Amino acid sequence: MQKRVNNLPSYGPELDIMWNKERESFSTKIIVLDDDPTGVQTVHGIPVFTDWNIETIEEVFKEERQLVFILTNSRAFSVLETTQVHTDIAQRIAQVSERLGQPYLLVSRGDSTLRGHYPLETEILKETIEKQSTLRFDGEILLPFFKEGGRETIDDVHYVKQGDKYIPAGETEFAKDRMFGFSNSNLRDWIEEKTNGVFKRASVQSITLDELRALDIDAIVEKLMHLKNFEKLIVNAVTEEDVKAFSIALLRAIKSGKIYLYRTAASFTKVIGDISSKPYLEAKDLLHEDSPYGGLVVIGSHVQKSTDQLNRLKEKESLHFIEFACNLVVENNLFNEEIKRVQHEVNAKISEGTTVVVYTSRERLDLGEGRGEEELALSVKISNAVTQFVNQCHPQPRFVIAKGGITSSDVGTIGLKVKKAEVLGQIAPGVPVWKTGEESVFPEIPYVIFPGNVGEVDTLKEVVEKLQ
Repeated sequence: MQKRVNNLPSYGPELDIMWNKERESFSTKIIVLDDDPTGVQTVHGIPVFTDWNIETIEEVFKEERQLVFILTNSRAFSVLETTQVHTDIAQRIAQVSERLGQPYLLVSRGDSTLRGHYPLETEILKETIEKQSTLRFDGEILLPFFKEGGRETIDDVHYVKQGDKYIPAGETEFAKDRMFGFSNSNLRDWIEEKTNGVFKRASVQSITLDELRALDIDAIVEKLMHLKNFEKLIVNAVTEEDVKAFSIALLRAIKSGKIYLYRTAASFTKVIGDISSKPYLEAKDLLHEDSPYGGLVVIGSHVQKSTDQLNRLKEKESLHFIEFACNLVVENNLFNEEIKRVQHEVNAKISEGTTVVVYTSRERLDLGEGRGEEELALSVKISNAVTQFVNQCHPQPRFVIAKGGITSSDVGTIGLKVKKAEVLGQIAPGVPVWKTGEESVFPEIPYVIFPGNVGEVDTLKEVVEKLQ
């Protein structure tokens, strides 16, 4: 189903004039909780923390940069784990904020294809912070627009670009996710579906594209000011300028005393953080030392886009490909032998100066109905093995690329043991690069975080070619 074409007026210079005037007086700390590492796919020059102990939360507030990310990786968690993690984070943020007398704006960055623990995460944040402090949240802003990934919201319907068409999100493979599936593409209906009817579609407000393009800021502010009891507000958007127009009104409402939580994709964090656009990174920006060794590419994502990109990458004869037979996970001895085989081959080829691509076998693990917890436990074993391929890689590879949100999180935090990384920018649309910290097993190498659902069929191949 193709989205309808909108003949909307474009923005003139007035938008940036209004934005700069409104934004210059906004100095509140912006904390983004990222449910996988791909949320930094629009920003650069900002830090990412990978734990949330009390010392780290203090460092977040004391960090001189206004925008800070905390990687929770909660999309890979169970409901119980997600609840505990968000309770801990919320308690510590409320505690440190009060002690330092420093206010904050809290964003729950989720998937632009609408997967993830929603509404659980923002509900836990709201309830915990309100119990821990005097803050009371008036409403929740939902803004899943993400330009680089081809995710647009029009007339409250969220679309995902596939090829040259825009498909309603509820009709995509992402809506069939075994843990986070949904049926509705209209965000009003999606909210009712996800909240099990607690918030009815009729109670959901929205900001229209017509209001944004007309720069009818007063009308948008009025809608924001009327939110109460954690009511939901959808923001339609097809460009970053739409997000900026909305954010002008949002900052006015915040300055009038309103408090919101945010469930958004990556574009909102760039805009509200006032992060400039930057050219895509080249090899010269990332590889500063001549290394005789190869790079390491790890592909765990099973979405069709990842498989298509892997198949195109296989056309490069200069790379060495290793299929990790992860379905052997049900047989301990065979699985352990497979891990040893892959690790030996990885190390040998990288030592020779060859870039290695390790990919999990493409068949999904399926134990049958009612065995989801067992599948999850086995998936963790597979993920641990994949991260070991990175952690136990000798010698140090020239670069590391991880394909897939959960894969890239585990590779970053467990494989590379990163505690704090710097986001250097993007190497391709929606594909961020970290510079690993000194504490990492491979300090200060480029680590490319490649979302499973991002890019065209050639994008992964182009990124590898660029780094080679």
